[in-house]
Amino acid sequence: MTPQSTFLRLFSCFTILLLSVACSSDNVADDREELMKGVRHAAKPVGAMLKGEKEFDPDTLQESLTVFAEAADKLGSLVPEGSGGGEASPAIWDDPDGFAAAIKEWQDSITAAIDADPQSLDAAGPVMKLVMGNCKSCHEDYRIEDE
Repeated sequence: MTPQSTFLRLFSCFTILLLSVACSSDNVADDREELMKGVRHAAKPVGAMLKGEKEFDPDTLQESLTVFAEAADKLGSLVPEGSGGGEASPAIWDDPDGFAAAIKEWQDSITAAIDADPQSLDAAGPVMKLVMGNCKSCHEDYRIEDE
């Protein structure tokens, strides 16, 4: 092996490594965006039920809560350093402990709502107020709103 061929091989490996890191960051940001779109989709029927626009359905509520729980479990792993973009605020990386605490509060409120298993709108209101309130506060601190 000549020094030139060794250099070319090392250069090629380094280039592939850099490209894979760059692509993985884009994929993480895209994965994060898709995850949150799923949450938004699952929140729509819940919001309609809570506003009285749609008949209360405890099964639909539990399905939405399951989507929220799965998203909350995955969200922390989808914000590695350098994966900014989309609606993610730089505050996520400036205050990682605060962001982790916000996710934990959301997880706890989701778990409480699932465990409560509300079977009526009156029973769902208080637990969903906590879940949705945690969504809102996290968005206020860690999301860039579309204009």
